[in-house]
Amino acid sequence: MDELDKNQKKMVALLNHLATLDGMRPSSLQGVRLLRSGCSTRLPVMYEPSIIIVAQGRKRGYLHDRHFTYDARNYLTLTVPLPFECETEVAEDGPFLGVGIRIELAVLSDLLMQLDPKDRPKLVGLDETSVSATELDPALSDATIRLLECMTSAADANVLGPQVIREIHYRVLQGKQGGALQSLLLMDGPRKHMHRILHRMHSDYASPMDVPALASEIGMSVSALHHHFKALTATSPLQYLKTVRLHKARMLMVQDSLGASIAAERVGYESPSQFSREFKRLFGFSPVDETHRLRNAFSLSQPSTQAG
Repeated sequence: MDELDKNQKKMVALLNHLATLDGMRPSSLQGVRLLRSGCSTRLPVMYEPSIIIVAQGRKRGYLHDRHFTYDARNYLTLTVPLPFECETEVAEDGPFLGVGIRIELAVLSDLLMQLDPKDRPKLVGLDETSVSATELDPALSDATIRLLECMTSAADANVLGPQVIREIHYRVLQGKQGGALQSLLLMDGPRKHMHRILHRMHSDYASPMDVPALASEIGMSVSALHHHFKALTATSPLQYLKTVRLHKARMLMVQDSLGASIAAERVGYESPSQFSREFKRLFGFSPVDETHRLRNAFSLSQPSTQAG
């Protein structure tokens, strides 16, 4: 049994203690989420920029013509909020288990300032930065165990947790995905403009957005905007915005118990029927059925009936 196998067993034991409910749930540490799934599924997801490390089971991501696998031997690096199809496979002897660490720009900036320029990773192209699965190494695996161990104690999590999160950022920065992480801080023109547009779509998703107007704002032609945006996200600006709105609406219905018509209006839809059609096309279920399905899966009480 090699070091990674030994570490995997430790991670599984710790996550079985920490992650007792299905879903991606907040932990005692800000920016750290615990992942658990007791059944194999394939669902549309949208993760925030994160490092995701798997202890047990496997996930396969499908992004148009690209696919990537992250499991106990391969971690995922996601540098932009990216919608994709995610297939979860449980292990033969237990549920899928993993941990997600949000990528913190302040931590990356501080680490890069301390690195000698010759030790900094090489920048990569726009189409190489958004998502990638990379082989897990013992140093990152060790740091993940220390992160999970400190989370078993509130005092340890408060004192030691931020330092271990910092180390995990450093390990990834020094690994094969270091260039993708560094690109978040040292952006060239197109990269900077695309991240600006992504930020607007996530912070102001309910407002009307006009692609020609966005292109004009950043001094690009519409065709150039489409080219650079697709290189980063593998989709068009309008399709991306639509997906953001639908994911936000699903969250409002599941977490805040809003009815479908109210949620549709909150995220910028003028037509409830159009919202329902596009929602079912993305998630495979009507808004009502998807809400009940997720609330049951995550052991949430069903809301009282609302209009819409």
